[in-house]
Amino acid sequence: MPHKTIKLPVYLDYQATTPCDPRVLNKMLPYFTEKFGNPHSRNHKYGWEAEEAVQKAREQIAALINAHPSEIIFTSGATESNNIAIKGVHNFYKGHVITSQIEHKCVLETCRSLGTDVTYLPVKSNGIICIKEFKKAIRPDTKLVSIMAASNEIGTIQPIKQIGEICREKGIFFHTDAAQAVGKIPIDVKEMNIDLMSISGHKLYGPKGIGCLYVGKKPRVRIKSILSGGGQERGMRSGTLPTPLCVGLGEACEIAKAEMTIEQKRLKSFQKKIYDALMNNLEDVYLNGDLEKRLPGNLNLSFAYVEGEGLMMRLKDLCISSGSACTSESLEPSYVLKAIGVGEDLAHTSLRFGLGRFTTPEEVDYTIDRVIKEVKSLREMSPLYDMAKQGIDIKSINWVGH
Repeated sequence: MPHKTIKLPVYLDYQATTPCDPRVLNKMLPYFTEKFGNPHSRNHKYGWEAEEAVQKAREQIAALINAHPSEIIFTSGATESNNIAIKGVHNFYKGHVITSQIEHKCVLETCRSLGTDVTYLPVKSNGIICIKEFKKAIRPDTKLVSIMAASNEIGTIQPIKQIGEICREKGIFFHTDAAQAVGKIPIDVKEMNIDLMSISGHKLYGPKGIGCLYVGKKPRVRIKSILSGGGQERGMRSGTLPTPLCVGLGEACEIAKAEMTIEQKRLKSFQKKIYDALMNNLEDVYLNGDLEKRLPGNLNLSFAYVEGEGLMMRLKDLCISSGSACTSESLEPSYVLKAIGVGEDLAHTSLRFGLGRFTTPEEVDYTIDRVIKEVKSLREMSPLYDMAKQGIDIKSINWVGH
């Protein structure tokens, strides 16, 4: 029986989305009702009030990443930010683009749409790019590099500072999709030589439908807008700003800045507890991605001899994922796991555990007990697992779905 303090199902998919923090919601509410002005209306109190709230939000976001408020461009989320950054820079400067094979789909699809030469860097088995290979990929006509700060699927953190330094030396613009990283690990755009950076509100306990793009001024990044309109947001993203959502993103960033250190420590302890318990109580469990260079609270594990979807069906009381939210409907094994060399059989058995701000110790204990129980139960019914325990070589056998 579950612990009496646990509300089922237990939410363990914080990389897909986070709940809006109640403190964030409270800050937003007045701007839906009595403070409903258009922030672009410059002739009366309602407009001034909204404009002031949006400016404060820019300052809160900028403070989290060590930027200037004028370098914050509001968007609808990371997908739009990534499109503006990559298409906008490419349309202005043209040239060769470098990205990685494990980027989020919106970055990969944006790069494929450019109609130009794009290099898709492979990653090592730990999910991290090889700096030596990155340097080799740079050409005289390389204008833009887009490498994610942290993977939404396997949680690995890329050497962003090192990449930024190389790009700055070569005069190449560096963009990073930091939707999973901002608010969870320290990001300093100046220290890391980041020219453009995408942020998403709903990944850091803010509202859905809002994000921003950091666009550096030193050196100045020129962007050809992909939207035509009134020229808001320095002409890079036209459209009336949603004041309540901007306020929410700003407040979420301020909370993250204040609580990041203590939250990192708590989530790392939960992460370690789950990892150690599963490794000590179950055989043939494999971690996908680097153990140390990963987001606090993220675990992506493959359970040999257990089909992932079958395990998820048994774990209906746990909200976990078999991949990123944007690809979870696909029956194909994860392209990210393929890129790090995980075989198709193990890729089909992978589960992503995402812990977050509202995860409790009781939920962690409950998760451990449930996963151990169901993995053991499914393996007891697997003839291939039984064969493996008898020492029979089954490497050539495709056991997915058994």
